[in-house]
Amino acid sequence: MRKPITVLLGVAAVPAMAHTGHGSETLGFIAGFAHPFSGLDHLLAMLAVGLWSATTARRIWLAPLCFAAVLLAGALLATNGLVLPAVEPMIAASVLVLGLLVMARVRLPEAVAALVVGGFALFHGAAHGSELGSGAAVAGMVLATAALHTVGIAIGLAVKSREPWWQRGVGAGIVAAGAGLTLNLI
Repeated sequence: MRKPITVLLGVAAVPAMAHTGHGSETLGFIAGFAHPFSGLDHLLAMLAVGLWSATTARRIWLAPLCFAAVLLAGALLATNGLVLPAVEPMIAASVLVLGLLVMARVRLPEAVAALVVGGFALFHGAAHGSELGSGAAVAGMVLATAALHTVGIAIGLAVKSREPWWQRGVGAGIVAAGAGLTLNLI
């Protein structure tokens, strides 16, 4: 009885990769849209940007818009051959730092917050752009990023009106994931 289950699991298994899409230049819009949801690092960073912005900024869309714009720029630069050093460590660090900002409820001047998320977005964009390759896939990825920021903002607005420990708890979870991602690279 174990053999059929083992064979079934073996057939259903797919290789685990931190970032999908390696070696494929023909990915389309749907694959690009799905891409940010396929990696915990990108998913958490994008949610954290929205959450942090909603709970600490007056103009809650400024940092997410900056992130999406610089993400797009980084992706386009990467599709045209730009290679940034330490992309994976910077992405892991982004999850850790953004989680800390959420957890500690850090309020930064809006321009500084935009620079922080923009710096991280460049590396996220470079990672996505080097993997996705096509304009349609990059467009899907940017739209998914905006969707994840919107979900983060919704979560942020929901926890903002509650006791501070809700936000700190969500931030601590993101920090733990970021620490795990960072340790995984060492």
